[in-house]
Amino acid sequence: MDDNINDQLVLICGKAASGKSASLRNLRNPEGVMYLCCESGKKLPFPNSFKTYTITDPYQIFDAFDAANKNDSIHTIIIDSLTYLLDMYESLYVVNAKNTMQGWQQFQQYFKKLMQEYVATSKLNVIFTAHTLDIMNESEMVLETRVPVKGALKNQGIESYFSTVVTARTVPIALLEEYKNDYLTITEEEKLLGFKYVYQTRLTKETANHRIRSNMGMWDREETFIDNNIQLVLDRLKEYYTN
Repeated sequence: MDDNINDQLVLICGKAASGKSASLRNLRNPEGVMYLCCESGKKLPFPNSFKTYTITDPYQIFDAFDAANKNDSIHTIIIDSLTYLLDMYESLYVVNAKNTMQGWQQFQQYFKKLMQEYVATSKLNVIFTAHTLDIMNESEMVLETRVPVKGALKNQGIESYFSTVVTARTVPIALLEEYKNDYLTITEEEKLLGFKYVYQTRLTKETANHRIRSNMGMWDREETFIDNNIQLVLDRLKEYYTN
């Protein structure tokens, strides 16, 4: 039995054009980042020196983890995005399966193997991005903002596999004035625009049906909104688990 657990695991979720990919731009030592693009080779919106690979088959992710774990120069793996990765699996291995039911069972097992065998035991920072949708929870009759997923995984929810889930959002400057903290910097340009790209780290009354997650005491109330900078989150995780 392997008792390893990855403390440096983050899910960045959010709607389209909310700043998920852009929030990766400030990672330290970018040459040590393995960036796995699952979105048809889509370019990142900033210049970078990441080790970039285009994923065309979901099982290449397993090979990437094996290679990164053996390479001392790699400190971070990014999977961008989990949504497209699972869509790719469905297209390649479920839609064309002779037995569709068996195909969906393998879909679920693929994701569980990724999270429980590769991610959980890795010594690297692991960052996933994922897209969210507003979906009606018919049993409770409330509109939830969550990562959509098909098959049996829908009942568990993708977010349940992560202890740290931040949401990338655009938020009005007037609202951010209530949340001043050292991790939140508002520039003059942002003041003129009237909004800022941020991470939301904690639930609020207005976002009670979002699936934002963090460990107890990791973020203060004032840190509900922070700069959309994944390095800040990794630093806080290291501080949290070191103390």
